[in-house]
Amino acid sequence: MSLPGGPALVRRRVLVSGRVQAVGFRVACARRAEALGLAGRVTNRADGTVEAVFEGSEDAVHSMIEWCRHGPPMARVDHLAVHSEEPTAQTGFDVA
Repeated sequence: MSLPGGPALVRRRVLVSGRVQAVGFRVACARRAEALGLAGRVTNRADGTVEAVFEGSEDAVHSMIEWCRHGPPMARVDHLAVHSEEPTAQTGFDVA
């Protein structure tokens, strides 16, 4: 899938574990994703991990994944899993 007249869209689901809840991870993640022009969402999961979905240009999604490897200053990322998905032409970025 491509943006009209633009680069191909990619979509990645990211699971982040470590000290990633109650440290501002979701809000910081959403701000960065929006600044990069990405669509998607970020959510705290019951198991203490954070799940994020990023959709947009390959470069912007890659940049966001690299940010997730360390997160905001108070976070400690122990593990990051990245899964490719088919783009859905999602719009907007949600924090849940």
